[in-house]
Formats: sequence, C-alpha cells, structure tokens
Amino acid sequence: MAVVALAAAWGALVAVERISQSAVTRALFLTGEDWAQVEVNGLQVILSGDAPTEAARFAALSAASHEVDGARVIDQMALPEAVAIEPPKFSVEMLRNEAGISLIGLIPAASDREALNRRMRAIDPIQPVADFLETAEFPTPEGWDSALDFALDMAAMLPRSKISMSADNVVVEAIAAAPDQKRDWEQEIRRKRPAGLRLALDIRAPLDVISPYTLRFLSDEQGARFDACTAYTTAGRNRIVSAGIAAGVKGAVDCTIGLGVPSPDWPQAVARGIQAVRDMGGGALTFSDADITLIAPANTPRDTFDRVTGELEADLPEVFSLHSVLTEPETGTASPAGIPEFIASLADSGAVQLRGRVASEQDRTIVETLARARFGMKKVYAPLRLDPALPEAWAVRTLAGLEALDQLAEGRVLVRPDVVTVSGTTGDKRASAEISRLLSEKLGEAEDFRVNVTYEEALDPVAAMPTPQECVADVNAALNQNKITFAPGSAEIERASMSTVDRIAEILKTCPDVAMEIGGYTDSQGREEMNQALSQRRAEAVVSALLARRVLTTNLKAFGYGEEYPIADNDTEEGREANRRIEFSLVGETR
Repeated sequence: MAVVALAAAWGALVAVERISQSAVTRALFLTGEDWAQVEVNGLQVILSGDAPTEAARFAALSAASHEVDGARVIDQMALPEAVAIEPPKFSVEMLRNEAGISLIGLIPAASDREALNRRMRAIDPIQPVADFLETAEFPTPEGWDSALDFALDMAAMLPRSKISMSADNVVVEAIAAAPDQKRDWEQEIRRKRPAGLRLALDIRAPLDVISPYTLRFLSDEQGARFDACTAYTTAGRNRIVSAGIAAGVKGAVDCTIGLGVPSPDWPQAVARGIQAVRDMGGGALTFSDADITLIAPANTPRDTFDRVTGELEADLPEVFSLHSVLTEPETGTASPAGIPEFIASLADSGAVQLRGRVASEQDRTIVETLARARFGMKKVYAPLRLDPALPEAWAVRTLAGLEALDQLAEGRVLVRPDVVTVSGTTGDKRASAEISRLLSEKLGEAEDFRVNVTYEEALDPVAAMPTPQECVADVNAALNQNKITFAPGSAEIERASMSTVDRIAEILKTCPDVAMEIGGYTDSQGREEMNQALSQRRAEAVVSALLARRVLTTNLKAFGYGEEYPIADNDTEEGREANRRIEFSLVGETR
C-alpha cells in the first residue's frame, strides 16, 4: 500500500508541474514576454532569462503570478548591465547686437553662472543680458574654462557677433565697420586663441571705397609684378591676376576688392594693358581711375611702340584715356651732377635727412614744416639748396615723396624731373600699393614713378607680437636662467630674485592680453595642507610683485599646487630645491 501511495503522490506532483509550466508558458506567450524561460520544480515556478528591461521583467512576474500563487514564483531573471549615460555636449551660443546680449546653451552645473552674467553685463551696462542657459550635473570637460574665457573676450571685442563655443572649438561670426577693422580683429583673435582650441573665423566688412582707383603693373629686369592691384569683383580680380601671371608674375598677388571702379570694363582694360606691356617686352602700366599711363622702356623700337600703343588705344573701352611715353635713351652727354634732385632719407632710428634742391624759400619752408610734422621736430636735418630754374611741379613731387616716405620704416625717396623713386622697408603689407596709389593721385598722369618697397615681418607691429605660447616660453626661459626664490617657510621674494621678476615684467608687458596661470610649488616636506597654502601665497606674491612693476595682472591667476607635480626626487636636497619653484602656463593648458 505504501508503494501505491508513493506512486500516486509522485504522479500527482508530475501532473501539477506539467499543468503549472503549461499555464505559465501560455500566459507569457500571450503577454509578449515569451523571452522568459519557465522551469518547474515541485510547486516552485522558476523564471529565468535576460529581461530586456525592468518593465519586461515585472510584466513576466505578473503574468506568472496570475496563473499560480505568486509565492511559488521564483525570480531568477537577469537585467542587462546599466549602460553608462553619455555626458551631454556642453556648448554656449552668445549673440550680441544693438538689442542686447543673449546666452543660449547647456553648461556644467559647477559653472559660476552669476560670475558669467556679471561679466556679460560688464561688456555694456546699458544693454540687457538674456540668460537662457541650462545646466547639467556632469563633470566639466577639459578645456571648457579656457574656451569659455576666450569666447567671453570675443563677445566683449565684437559688438555685432555670434559666438558658438564648446570645450574644444569656437566659431566666431561678426560684422566689422571697415576692412581695416576686420583685419585688426582677425589678427587679435588669432593671437588670443588658447593653445589646442580649434577656431573658425567669419568676419565680414563692407568694401573699401578706393580713390583713386589704382593699379600699377611693372615688367623690368627685376621681373613682372604688381605694385598695386584693385578690382571690384572676385571674377574681375581673377582675370587681372591671370593676365599678370601670363606676363610673368610669380607668387601670390594681393589684389584688393573695393568700390569706386570707374567702369565695369575695368578688368578687361587692365588685362589688355598688361598684354601691351608684354608685347613691348617690358614697361610700366598705371591706372588712376580712367586715366592710363603706359611707359615703354628706352630699348623699345619706335615701330613696336607705335603699333602696341595704337592697338591698345583702339581696344580700350571708351571711358579710358591712354597716355603713352617712350623713355628717351640715355645719351651719356649729361653729367649726373647736372640733373636736379631732391633726396629724402629715413634711417631706422627715425632720423630724416632732406638734401637737394627746392625752387624757393617758401617751398623750403613748406617742405621742412611737413617733414617735421610727420617725423618729429628734432629728427629732421634739411640742408636744402634754392634753384629757381626747377620744373613747375617740383614742389608737388617733393611733397608727394615725403608722404610716401612716411609709409616706410626705413628708406629713401629720390625725386628727379623724369621720375620719382621710392625704396625701403616697411612693416605694412599694403604699403607698396598705398604708395603707388598716393603717387598716382599726386603726380597725375604721364608721370613716371618707381616703388621698390620690401615688407619685413619683423617690422610689423602685429605680426611681431609674440604668440601666447611664445610669451609663456619666454617667461619660463627667464625662470630657468634664474629662478624666483623665497625665504624659508615664507612668501617673501628674496632680493637676489628681483632681477628675474624685472625681466618677467618686461616680457609680460609685450603680452598684455595673454591669460596665464602662475603656479606655485613646494617640496614634500611638511604637511600637505601647509605646503598648498604656502605655494598659494608665493604665487600671489609674484602677482603682487608684477603689479608693482606696472604689469596688467587682470589676466594673471595665482594657484598653489603644493607638493603636486614634482619635477625631481624629493629624497635629495637637489631634488627638493628643484621642486620649490614658480612656473607660468597658459590658462586651461593641460598639465
């Protein structure tokens, strides 16, 4: 009987298991949770498998509990590992115009939002600031602070602008009042860009009104070149430059696009004039508005000169007027001493010497007065000689020469009856074109002039300014030569280090807009908190010493690192001495 009872019980258990598994499996299928696997062990119903979501897991438990007692359901289902949430893309868009300033974007919650708004309001206290920024509780990305600081500087500089920034990229769009301002802004923005930050610039400006509308092309023993080039459209500029290249011009051509063109046929007229110079084997071509002067070299055959100038005059559009000159060959009978000259020379020290001839006492007074007004009262030496027999326009030529000399850093102007020659060096890339435009306007048509001016980057006040990286490198080079030391346990700079502070002050005066961090460091002796506080005081002491030397410290930040970032072994006296130091770095630079 016991065996029969055991067999009956076993059969009943198997039947219960089968019924439970079938019922639960069917329920899971009907509810769409058939991913769950069902296993029955006696009265226990075990659910296993990988649940796609927490909601799916709960739905499977609910479906099983509807078919059997919930106490019998064993949950062995697994959830997928939580995927780390990607940090958001922090970015800010700054809009500034006459209506005010607005900030749109997402910034880290740790950002000092009030300080950001204060800085924006300080740009123009009258303009309203609309803050539409949102925050997110995520770590501040590397480079964010320096990029934001740079973007705020750009917003302060550019009154009509849109600046879009992220931790590694800044896009600046702005409208300038004039092309000169556009160039200045572009140079200044590129100079201020923090190291490692990508920068995209789109600054637009209305075109210059150019008067007179000037172009000058020369082909001589020095080669073919443009002294001045002007066009009113990109297509026109391309046509002019192509004509110049065909005539032998090498390298890049700086051709200004501006308003004031005397005729829409300007590119065709210029290209045809350049072709005429080519056909003659050389010469000088000057356009001053609609007046054209073509000067052929002395070795040009008369029949070639007549043919080329005749064809050119026939091909020019009606508005243009051509004056052509065949240079007379030198006979060698006249002595150079007999040719009247006026020479103005400018030394790199700023001293000016005026030599040669003027027509009258009044002309001498005018020339000396203009020279002293432009170059300084005590820098002009003018032993000029009177010659009443000089050509009628001599005074105009000498004054034009002085104006041209004022465009140079060092150089010489030679005025003769047949030609005005300007030579020298300059730090302005546009000086050659400006001098050509000036002489063309002052001397008028049919007058020959030569411009041989060389641009030197070292003389360019903007290009010569050090980059932020060069500023930091120069300062740290001074520190490597003679470090700043302090009295033991003190933030007082030792007297022996004052010469180093003086040298650093001189360097920083050439980098007034570069944001730098002055980092203080100690060795590992003593408590960590005390070392950090001491290094902070020492960094601040350097800032104070620089301020006392009239260095603008607005862009200088002092930070004490204590015993962090050692550069030598703290177990030796030499290593500890090396670790006690002051270092300069760009704000936001990765250490």
